[in-house]
Amino acid sequence: MTKNSKEQIYKDEKKILELLIKNAKENLDVIAKQSNFSTQKVRRAIKQLEENNTLWGYTGIFNEQKIGLNHYTLLAKKSNKIIEEKIVDQIITRKLEDSAARMDVTIENSYYVHGEYDWILTFTAQDINAAKRFADTLSRMNDGIIEKMTILQTMMFIRKQYILNPERIKLKEFM
Repeated sequence: MTKNSKEQIYKDEKKILELLIKNAKENLDVIAKQSNFSTQKVRRAIKQLEENNTLWGYTGIFNEQKIGLNHYTLLAKKSNKIIEEKIVDQIITRKLEDSAARMDVTIENSYYVHGEYDWILTFTAQDINAAKRFADTLSRMNDGIIEKMTILQTMMFIRKQYILNPERIKLKEFM
Protein backbone atom coordinates (compact mmCIF):
# COMPACT_ATOMS: atom_id res chain seq x y z
CA MET A 1 0.00 0.00 0.00
CA THR A 2 1.39 3.39 -0.89
CA LYS A 3 2.08 5.91 1.85
CA ASN A 4 -0.57 8.35 0.57
CA SER A 5 -3.40 5.95 -0.26
CA LYS A 6 -6.87 7.01 0.84
CA GLU A 7 -6.95 4.16 3.33
CA GLN A 8 -3.64 5.22 4.87
CA ILE A 9 -4.72 8.87 5.03
CA TYR A 10 -7.92 7.78 6.79
CA LYS A 11 -5.91 5.74 9.32
CA ASP A 12 -3.52 8.65 9.93
CA GLU A 13 -6.38 11.14 10.41
CA LYS A 14 -8.12 8.73 12.78
CA LYS A 15 -4.95 8.41 14.84
CA ILE A 16 -4.68 12.21 15.08
CA LEU A 17 -8.39 12.50 16.01
CA GLU A 18 -7.92 9.95 18.79
CA LEU A 19 -5.11 12.06 20.23
CA LEU A 20 -7.16 15.26 19.94
CA ILE A 21 -10.05 13.55 21.72
CA LYS A 22 -7.78 12.83 24.67
CA ASN A 23 -6.59 16.45 24.85
CA ALA A 24 -7.61 19.03 22.25
CA LYS A 25 -5.29 21.59 23.86
CA GLU A 26 -2.22 19.45 23.29
CA ASN A 27 0.66 21.08 21.46
CA LEU A 28 0.98 19.97 17.80
CA ASP A 29 4.60 18.91 18.42
CA VAL A 30 3.43 16.52 21.15
CA ILE A 31 0.66 15.11 18.94
CA ALA A 32 3.20 14.64 16.15
CA LYS A 33 5.56 12.79 18.47
CA GLN A 34 2.77 10.58 19.88
CA SER A 35 1.52 9.72 16.38
CA ASN A 36 5.00 9.34 14.86
CA PHE A 37 4.17 12.02 12.27
CA SER A 38 5.79 15.32 11.48
CA THR A 39 4.27 18.47 12.97
CA GLN A 40 3.56 19.66 9.43
CA LYS A 41 1.64 16.46 8.62
CA VAL A 42 -0.42 16.82 11.82
CA ARG A 43 -1.19 20.47 11.01
CA ARG A 44 -2.26 19.55 7.44
CA ALA A 45 -4.41 16.66 8.65
CA ILE A 46 -6.18 18.80 11.27
CA LYS A 47 -6.80 21.53 8.69
CA GLN A 48 -8.29 18.95 6.31
CA LEU A 49 -10.46 17.46 9.07
CA GLU A 50 -11.77 20.95 9.89
CA GLU A 51 -12.39 21.85 6.24
CA ASN A 52 -14.43 18.71 5.53
CA ASN A 53 -16.37 19.09 8.82
CA THR A 54 -15.10 15.85 10.31
CA LEU A 55 -13.71 17.95 13.14
CA TRP A 56 -16.37 20.53 14.10
CA GLY A 57 -14.66 22.29 16.95
CA TYR A 58 -13.03 22.08 20.33
CA THR A 59 -14.51 22.28 23.79
CA GLY A 60 -13.57 22.26 27.43
CA ILE A 61 -15.01 19.66 29.77
CA PHE A 62 -16.12 20.99 33.12
CA ASN A 63 -18.07 20.14 36.23
CA GLU A 64 -21.37 22.03 35.98
CA GLN A 65 -22.08 21.75 39.70
CA LYS A 66 -18.92 23.70 40.55
CA ILE A 67 -20.39 26.72 38.75
CA GLY A 68 -23.89 26.38 40.21
CA LEU A 69 -25.56 24.45 37.38
CA ASN A 70 -27.19 21.07 36.99
CA HIS A 71 -27.08 18.86 33.92
CA TYR A 72 -30.24 17.43 32.35
CA THR A 73 -31.24 15.16 29.51
CA LEU A 74 -34.58 15.69 27.81
CA LEU A 75 -36.06 12.83 25.80
CA ALA A 76 -38.81 13.78 23.35
CA LYS A 77 -41.09 11.51 21.37
CA LYS A 78 -42.79 13.10 18.41
CA SER A 79 -46.43 12.58 17.62
CA ASN A 80 -47.72 11.34 14.28
CA LYS A 81 -48.43 14.94 13.27
CA ILE A 82 -46.44 15.97 10.21
CA ILE A 83 -43.70 18.42 11.06
CA GLU A 84 -43.99 21.64 9.11
CA GLU A 85 -40.90 22.99 7.40
CA LYS A 86 -40.95 26.10 9.61
CA ILE A 87 -40.44 23.91 12.71
CA VAL A 88 -37.43 22.21 11.13
CA ASP A 89 -36.11 25.66 10.16
CA GLN A 90 -36.46 26.75 13.81
CA ILE A 91 -34.28 23.84 14.88
CA ILE A 92 -31.70 24.50 12.18
CA THR A 93 -31.57 28.25 12.85
CA ARG A 94 -31.20 27.72 16.60
CA LYS A 95 -34.35 29.57 17.61
CA LEU A 96 -34.68 27.13 20.52
CA GLU A 97 -31.20 28.05 21.73
CA ASP A 98 -32.15 31.73 21.77
CA SER A 99 -35.21 30.92 23.90
CA ALA A 100 -33.12 28.71 26.16
CA ALA A 101 -30.54 31.45 26.69
CA ARG A 102 -33.26 33.85 27.86
CA MET A 103 -34.12 31.26 30.56
CA ASP A 104 -30.46 30.77 31.59
CA VAL A 105 -30.48 27.33 29.99
CA THR A 106 -27.59 26.24 27.81
CA ILE A 107 -28.13 23.47 25.28
CA GLU A 108 -25.12 21.18 25.23
CA ASN A 109 -26.19 18.54 22.70
CA SER A 110 -29.13 17.97 20.40
CA TYR A 111 -29.65 14.62 18.70
CA TYR A 112 -32.28 13.33 16.29
CA VAL A 113 -32.39 9.60 17.02
CA HIS A 114 -34.13 6.37 16.06
CA GLY A 115 -35.78 4.38 18.84
CA GLU A 116 -38.43 4.87 21.50
CA TYR A 117 -37.69 8.61 21.51
CA ASP A 118 -36.97 10.80 18.50
CA TRP A 119 -34.99 13.67 19.96
CA ILE A 120 -32.50 13.96 22.79
CA LEU A 121 -31.33 17.26 24.23
CA THR A 122 -28.75 17.66 26.95
CA PHE A 123 -28.56 21.00 28.69
CA THR A 124 -27.63 22.85 31.85
CA ALA A 125 -29.96 24.85 34.08
CA GLN A 126 -29.89 26.12 37.65
CA ASP A 127 -32.52 23.69 38.92
CA ILE A 128 -35.29 21.29 37.96
CA ASN A 129 -37.84 24.12 37.82
CA ALA A 130 -35.80 25.91 35.15
CA ALA A 131 -35.43 22.60 33.31
CA LYS A 132 -39.22 22.10 33.38
CA ARG A 133 -39.85 25.65 32.13
CA PHE A 134 -37.47 24.96 29.28
CA ALA A 135 -39.33 21.72 28.45
CA ASP A 136 -42.65 23.59 28.51
CA THR A 137 -41.24 26.19 26.12
CA LEU A 138 -40.00 23.45 23.83
CA SER A 139 -43.45 21.89 23.85
CA ARG A 140 -45.15 25.22 23.03
CA MET A 141 -42.69 25.96 20.22
CA ASN A 142 -43.51 22.57 18.71
CA ASP A 143 -47.27 22.74 19.21
CA GLY A 144 -48.78 19.27 18.95
CA ILE A 145 -45.62 17.70 17.57
CA ILE A 146 -44.22 16.35 20.83
CA GLU A 147 -46.26 13.48 22.22
CA LYS A 148 -44.14 12.73 25.29
CA MET A 149 -41.19 14.27 27.14
CA THR A 150 -39.04 12.92 29.92
CA ILE A 151 -36.46 14.94 31.86
CA LEU A 152 -33.54 13.18 33.53
CA GLN A 153 -31.14 14.93 35.89
CA THR A 154 -27.53 13.83 35.69
CA MET A 155 -26.35 13.02 39.18
CA MET A 156 -22.74 12.41 38.19
CA PHE A 157 -20.70 11.92 35.06
CA ILE A 158 -18.41 8.92 35.07
CA ARG A 159 -17.16 9.74 31.59
CA LYS A 160 -17.89 12.83 29.50
CA GLN A 161 -16.75 13.44 25.94
CA TYR A 162 -14.42 10.40 26.13
CA ILE A 163 -12.75 11.74 29.31
CA LEU A 164 -13.00 9.97 32.68
CA ASN A 165 -14.20 12.18 35.52
CA PRO A 166 -11.23 12.76 37.87
CA GLU A 167 -13.70 12.68 40.79
CA ARG A 168 -15.50 9.48 39.75
CA ILE A 169 -14.71 7.87 43.12
CA LYS A 170 -17.56 10.04 44.47
CA LEU A 171 -19.96 7.64 42.72
CA LYS A 172 -19.80 5.60 45.93
CA GLU A 173 -21.74 8.39 47.64
CA PHE A 174 -24.70 7.78 45.30
CA MET A 175 -24.72 4.00 45.59
